[in-house]
Amino acid sequence: MANVDLYNMSGAVVGSVELNDEIFGIKPNPDVVHQAVVQYLANQRQGTKSAKTRAEVRGGGAKPRPQKGTGRSRQGTIRAPQWKGGGVVFAPKPRDYSFKLNKKVKRLAMKSVLSSKVTDGKLLVLDALTLPEVKTKEMAKVLGNIKVGKALVVLPEDSQNVVMSARNIPGVKTCGVNTINVYDILKYDHLVVTKDAVEKMQEVYI
Repeated sequence: MANVDLYNMSGAVVGSVELNDEIFGIKPNPDVVHQAVVQYLANQRQGTKSAKTRAEVRGGGAKPRPQKGTGRSRQGTIRAPQWKGGGVVFAPKPRDYSFKLNKKVKRLAMKSVLSSKVTDGKLLVLDALTLPEVKTKEMAKVLGNIKVGKALVVLPEDSQNVVMSARNIPGVKTCGVNTINVYDILKYDHLVVTKDAVEKMQEVYI
């Protein structure tokens, strides 16, 4: 099993943590990670874009000019796509862009990105992360102590003070073990995880 340093909120190393190789030590699978990212982004799409086709645009019942004799092109309706105010060719319509991935595929993608963070030295484990009150300054100080900038902070459970303190810090996002996703892990440079969150992740993904 891989060992990583265990930090406290002051940035000092206070021990080490063993990481399960089944989750944090596998060979990353880029194809599966790509599928997971595409699925996440597709599921975020609202799919509400809509435009009218020539059949739906109001008006245009009469032929705008005679078929022959004018020397100009034939036109059947002023609501054809080439006319100003006409319908849209192949107009977009509301649709559902979401799709599903197999559980094993999603699990493998998660293990792949977690293993990549460990390999790149971008995974930092804290012994605890608690704040007595909502203070953005205190949260920024903790992140400064462990020398991380753009970071995803994973908590074992919803800690309201930490979440509220971090929400105004640019480039920082908090989430729980049950809401973590592949896209966010890749998006942020560092992954900051509490010791309890690591244990919970190892229970979930084994």
